[in-house]
This record gives sequence, structure tokens and C-alpha cells, in this order.
Amino acid sequence: MASNQPRTNTFRKKGEKTSKAQSKAKGPGFSFGKMKSPKLTLTLGILLISISIFLFIAFVSYLISGPEDQSLVMSDGTEELREVARDSSNWLGYLGAQAAHWMIFRWFGIAAFLFPPFLFILGVRMAFKAKIMSLTRYASFALFFTFWLGLLTGYIVILIQGYSYWSFLSGGFGYELAKLSADFLSWGTFILLGGSLLVFAIFYFDINTLEWFSSKSTEEDGSEDQIPDMEPIEPLAGANPFDQLDDSEDKDEEIEEDDGSLWEIKSEEKPAQKAPEKEIQLSEVNLLEEIQEKPEPGAPKVFSIEKPQEEKTADEVENLDAYDPTLDLANYKYPTLDLLNEYDLQKVTVTRQELEENKNKIVETLENFKIGIQEIKATIGPTVTLYEIVPEKGIKISKIKNLEDDIALSLAALGIRIIAPIPGKGTIGIEVPNKNRELVPARAVLGTEKFMRSDKDLPIALGKTISNEVFVGDLAKMPHLLMAGATGQGKSVGLNMILASLIYKKHPSQLKFVLVDPKKVELSLFNKIERHFLAKLPGAEEAIITDTKKVIYTLNSLCIEMDNRYNLLKDAGTRNLKEYNAKFIARKLNPDKGHKYMPYIVLVIDELADLMMTAGKEIEAPIARLAQLARAIGIHLVVATQRPSVNVITGIIKANFPARLSFRVTSKIDSRTILDAGGADQLIGMGDMLLSQGSDMIRIQCAFLDTPEVDAICDWIGEQRGYSDAYLLPEYEGEDGDSSIGNVDLSDRDPLFDDAARLIVMHQQGSTSLIQRKLKLGYNRAGRIIDQLEAAGVVGSFEGSKAREVLIQDDASLEQLLNSL
Repeated sequence: MASNQPRTNTFRKKGEKTSKAQSKAKGPGFSFGKMKSPKLTLTLGILLISISIFLFIAFVSYLISGPEDQSLVMSDGTEELREVARDSSNWLGYLGAQAAHWMIFRWFGIAAFLFPPFLFILGVRMAFKAKIMSLTRYASFALFFTFWLGLLTGYIVILIQGYSYWSFLSGGFGYELAKLSADFLSWGTFILLGGSLLVFAIFYFDINTLEWFSSKSTEEDGSEDQIPDMEPIEPLAGANPFDQLDDSEDKDEEIEEDDGSLWEIKSEEKPAQKAPEKEIQLSEVNLLEEIQEKPEPGAPKVFSIEKPQEEKTADEVENLDAYDPTLDLANYKYPTLDLLNEYDLQKVTVTRQELEENKNKIVETLENFKIGIQEIKATIGPTVTLYEIVPEKGIKISKIKNLEDDIALSLAALGIRIIAPIPGKGTIGIEVPNKNRELVPARAVLGTEKFMRSDKDLPIALGKTISNEVFVGDLAKMPHLLMAGATGQGKSVGLNMILASLIYKKHPSQLKFVLVDPKKVELSLFNKIERHFLAKLPGAEEAIITDTKKVIYTLNSLCIEMDNRYNLLKDAGTRNLKEYNAKFIARKLNPDKGHKYMPYIVLVIDELADLMMTAGKEIEAPIARLAQLARAIGIHLVVATQRPSVNVITGIIKANFPARLSFRVTSKIDSRTILDAGGADQLIGMGDMLLSQGSDMIRIQCAFLDTPEVDAICDWIGEQRGYSDAYLLPEYEGEDGDSSIGNVDLSDRDPLFDDAARLIVMHQQGSTSLIQRKLKLGYNRAGRIIDQLEAAGVVGSFEGSKAREVLIQDDASLEQLLNSL
């Protein structure tokens, strides 16, 4: 299998650079110069593995039998070489004794043991395309300890007895290095050794602080404050760029006076005097609050004192650093590729024989119908092979298109698809499934440079195209995606790939998901990242929405969020979210006037058909409104369904989703409904899909992302520090929903309340539309009357698209109720 995995994870923090070797690596295999021959690479890999094992055994034997071979390896060469070699005690003979003598005794000492693992790792990578560990990381480790161990052991040898046989511990290199250090530093060599080891550990293990000796003691018994590692922080919603100032500003201090009084002071500078010699000028501060109750004898007096805030001038704001939304979670670490499975798969190739057989059958079938061709060529993909033919002049394309079933019969293959013509080419394409299809792991897609170096706003890596290229789309440009596919054809895996792609590339401050899962199980794993990437309604227990009524509230809440964002864009004089955030980051928008950094929001609906069945119009209207208007303010929709029928994918929804993605469907009608073209019914399943963007149709093999991999990604993120709660959407009080019932005041009933109640009881139908028609009211007023009727006990609760239950059955009971009100 062709793989494009990088040598190391390249999802980097801001400011990190990628090495040239990393950027040129095309896969997990080692790229050695410009060598193209796989056989040569495999041979060199096996050779390096053999050398590494040989050296390791020779080195171990040298530690045991080195003294016995000392005279042999240092002989003057007058004796016959074979006689000398025969007397060697090294387990690997005379050659092993020589290699160990030069590497250990002459050169590097015990640090020579660091070289065989390097050769072994390099050999395994070249021969088996397997990554034991980062080659660069181990090389830096080995290089440092070659110097460090040589200096340490060399200096110990000098202190004990000088240069002798036992100086093999340091080797000649370490001994000379130690002599140099002893002349200039003497015992200070140990300070050099300790300090250099600490510095190496700081860079190697990415250590930012050393807290070995720090402690906070607030009790007389010496108890220490425990600061949790996973302390949540406040959400980003009202983030203020002017709050990210120098650490020396607005720090709280506590000053203890002799009389036991305790002051809490907010100041810009620490007082010059020492406590309790410090003096506070109350005239210079604003005393906000003083405890009014008389304290008990000996109890501290507590005051809250704050210096008046001064607005910064335009020049002062302009000189501030750019606002960084990621600082709230500055230590957030992106998921690594190690969380994804690395399948031990061989490259699945289409044999020359298979290509020739298919070509001959295609040519023969066309000739049977008197269709000649000028040329034919093949492009091999992971799932299907594309045969491109150029027909002879005068042949009608429609004639070839009508032979789809005949060609499928001659090839005895499922899923023949004819593209007549291929857009942008003067050829006709015939897609034929491969006998042995290739699995495309998620790691082979997310680990490519094309994805990792993508500058798209919302990059999604779906899989590989028919030409074996990784397909990376931009959800922000689509701008919404409509998905369909029969059960078991890969739709849920496709959704997981979209979510994983965005999570791998975006910081939690930059992206939020609204997840709707009527099936209750498909998206449940993402609950773990609620405090990082999910958005929800205020007061909601869970961020992943499964109840139909809550889906309606959430969609309408997103519409409110959309309107609010458009108002901010209008005030800022910007046209889209990207321009607005750039202006906010540059501190050109004042947060005191309501401006804030706004993340992208991606709404994912896993099963639209279920929602449309239970609450048709209530679901369709906000989805259509979001699809029409939400692109500019960074709200994008990914909507999936099993049944792409016209009553689910209505015309108003379909018109606003220019990007359509279809896995295998059961009929041509379903294919035309989702793609406006045939072909989806000819797919072969297991992630085989068609992506339509306007007039462009691309066949892609979806990458395989298994459930344990999704679980590992969510665990990686969920175990890190997050915000105190999910991103909160605006509160929505539905005109027909329960959220407004608690606020109904029956003492302020609508003048038509009684008439509406009698109308509902007479017809035994509790619907807003009935009140609208009969009383000739607008929808909003009719909705308020329905809320009042529910609060009075005339009708039951909201039940989606169904009419409400009428709780009163006769006029007498109704009149009795109205009189009691």
C-alpha cells in the first residue's frame, strides 16, 4: 500500500519549523538520497540491521573477553593473520574483536553501545517501512551521551589511576576530553556534567519549569496547597484582547500589619517599603467596600481596594501584541499520529495480467457493437482502475454509455461506471473494481504533507482518489456538505473522518461542533471533548443532542447566533468571519462594545430522515435558513441521511447544499436525488463514494477510521485541561416549546384566549395553525396563545410536528376552567 506517513508528527505548535528531511519524507520508509529502487533500499536496510546486531554482540563479548584479545588486536602484523584470528576469544571472532577494540577502546568507550540501536532503527525503517521511534530524536540522544559519558568516565579514570586498560570505559575520545576538562575545570567538571544533563533534559523532554523546591505553605502545620493539573478555565465567549497584558499589571498583594489587619490591594507596582513597614495612602485608591459588621476581637479587618481603571489610548492599544485566542489553553497539545493504527499491509497492486484481461474484454465488447477505439490507458486506484479510451471519430458517446451493463457482464464485475466524457479530457472513462482492493488507513491520509501543510480554513481529509492522491477539501469553501448512503456503506466512518480531520488541525479556541445524533450511539464518543470542542444550549445536561425537541431549539439557537454574528460583522465593517477575526486579533475592535473572537461552528446531523419524520417543517426551516446565510459568519453544516428521498432532502435543503457526497445507495433514483446524476448505485461499498461539487464529480475511497482510534483521539483531548464548560449558544425560547411555558403569566392573557380555547375544545385539535386560520392571527401571536393554553391546562406539551393533545373534552369543563382563571 502506498503510504504517505511522516517520520514524526508534524502537528506543531506555533513557531516550530519542520526539518528538510521531514518535509521531503513521502512515507514511513527512509528516503536515502535519490535512490528509487525498492530492492536496493530493502538490501541496505537488511545490511544495516545485520551490522547493528554484529556490533552489539561484539561489544558485549568485548566486556567479557576483551583482555584476552588485547595482544591479538594490537599485534604488529608479523604473524600470519589466520593464525592470529584463530586465537581470538571474541564471540564473533577476530573481526568482532577488532570492531569492538576500535569502537570501544580506541574511540568511544561504553558510549559505543549507542551506535548499534541507531543502525538497527534505520535498517528497520528502510527494510520494513516500520517506525520504532523517531530517528532524529534518538540521534540527538546518542550524540549528547557520546560526549557526556565519555567525559564522565574519562574523568573518573583520571581520578582513579590514569590511562590504563580500564580507560576502555571512556575510550580515547573521552579520555582526551576529560584531560582537557581536568586542566581547565578540575572538580568543576562535575558541575559541567550536572548542568549539561539538566539543559539536555529541558530541551529533550520539553520542560518549561522546574518545581522541585517550590511549595506553598499557608497553614502553621506546614500543609501545602494542591493545585490540580486539570483545572478548567472560563469559556472564550467574552474573551477580551485588552486583558492579555504584561504579567506585572493588576496583581493582588496581601499585606499583614502589626495589628492583624489584612488588606487586599490591586496595584501596578509593589510598594518600595518592606512589610510591616509598608504604608498605604488611602487617598490614592478607591475604597470599594468595607465590612460593616463589627469584627470579633483579634479578627482581621478585610477591605477590597481597587485602583481606578483607565481606558487605554489608541496608541497604547496599537503597541500591544496581537491577541492570541489560543492562550486560554496555551498548553493544549494536538493529537498525534501515534493514536492511529498503523496497519501492516503490503501494497495491493493490480497485476499486468489483470490489466490486459480487462483491456481485452473492454475492446472486444466495444468491437462487438462496431465501436472502434484509437487508444486505451489505465490509472490504478485503491479500489477501482480507470480505463480511459479514445473512440474513433464519428462514434456517439451515448452509444458507449448505453453499453454499461454489457461491459459489466463481459468483465463479470460489480460496480462498472462509465464517465462519458471525462470533464476536461477528450476521453471516456470506464471504472472497473479491482479484484483485491486496498485499505486506506486514516493514518496514511492524515499523516501526509498535503493535509498537514494545508492552509485551508477547515480542511477535511476524506481519503484517496482514483489516481491514489489524498483528497483534502475545504469545508469553509463547500460551504455545506450533504451526505447519503445506505446502511453499512461507510457513512458513519466518513463523518468520523471529517470530525477527526478538523480536530487534528484546529485549536479548541478556533472551532466548535454542534453534534446532533438521533440514533444516540454514533457520535457518543465525542462526549469526552465537550469542554474543548463542543457547543450546547445553556442548561443542557449533554452537549450531544439526541432529543428531537432539543434539536429544534438548537437549530433556532444557531439562527440567533448567526444573526448576532452578522450584527457584529456589520459594526466591524467586515464581510466575513475571517476578516472579522483578523481585525479582532489585530486589536482593532473594542471588546467593551461587544466584539469578541468567534470560532468556526460546524453543525453535524447524523440522521436527517429521522428528524424530518418527527418534526418536518420545524427542522427544515432553520436548516434552510442556516444553509442560505451562515457561510459568511463561519457556521457550516454537515448533514447525513440513509434515505436520500425527496421528502427528506427537500428542494429548499438541496438547493443550498452545493457539495454532495454519496456512498453506495440502493437505487438510481436515490443517486439522482443526492447527486443529480447516476453512479452512486454502482459503487461497491466499504467507503467507496462519489463527491459532487458543482459539475465536478470525484470518486474517492474513504479512509478507514476505526472506533478505537476515535476513542483514543477523544481520550487524548479529554484528559487535557479544558474550558469550564462547553461553548454556550444563545438561549432560545420557542414559540411552541416548553422553554417559554415557565414564563407565561395567565393574569395577562391574550384578549382572544377564551375564543381560542373554545375553538381548540370544539375541534379537539391543539394546533397553532388552527388558531391562525380561524382567528386570522399571525404565527407569533397564535404561538403565544398556545403557550397560555398549555399553562392553563387546556392542551398538552409540544410534540414536534404532531398536534398537541387536548386535555379538556367538553364545553362545560372548559367554561368551569375559564371562570376559575
